[in-house]
Amino acid sequence: MQKITLALLLTVAVATIGCGKQGPTPEERARIEADSARVADSTRMAMEADSIAKAPKDIIETAVAAGQFNTLAALLTEAGLVDALKGDGPFTVFAPTDSAFAKIPAADLEKLKADKEKLAMVLKYHVVSGKVMAADVKTGPVKTLAEKELKATVADGKVMVDKANVVTADIVAKNGVIHVIDSVIMPK
Repeated sequence: MQKITLALLLTVAVATIGCGKQGPTPEERARIEADSARVADSTRMAMEADSIAKAPKDIIETAVAAGQFNTLAALLTEAGLVDALKGDGPFTVFAPTDSAFAKIPAADLEKLKADKEKLAMVLKYHVVSGKVMAADVKTGPVKTLAEKELKATVADGKVMVDKANVVTADIVAKNGVIHVIDSVIMPK
C-alpha cells in the first residue's frame, strides 16, 4: 500500500514540476486524474483483499485450513453435513484429528462410511449447539446435535468429552469454536 501511495505522490509531483507556473494542460490533467483513479482503485482493491484474508473463516474452512482434519472434512462431505456447519451456528465442534481417525480399524471406518445415517449420527455427536469456550465447559452431560448426550469432564484445567482429551482448545471460527480431540467419540 505504501508503494501505491508513493506512486500517486510521485505522479502528482512530476506533473506539477513539469508544468511550471502555468499548471497542467488539459491533456496532462486528464492523464493525472486517470492515474490517480487507477491508484485509488488499486488501493481500494488491495484493502478489500486484505480485509477478506483477515476475516474469520467458518468452522469448515478453519478445519480445512488447519490441515489436520482431512478425514473429518471428507466424512462431513460424505454425510452431507458441510452446509450445516457452514451455517450461522454458533456451533461447538469437538474435532478429531486425522490421527484420531487412524485409531479406528480400517474395516470399521469403511463400515461406518457405508451407513450414511450412522455416519451422520457419529459426526453430529461431535457437535454441540452454541459457542462454548473451554473455560465455560462444566462437568456433566452435554446434549449434542445427534440428540444424544456426551459426558464432559473438567479436571485440573483439562477438558475431556467422553474418553477423548481436548488437546487444543478454543480455535475460534466466525460461526463457533473448535476444540481438537485425540479420539473419535461414539454415541452409545
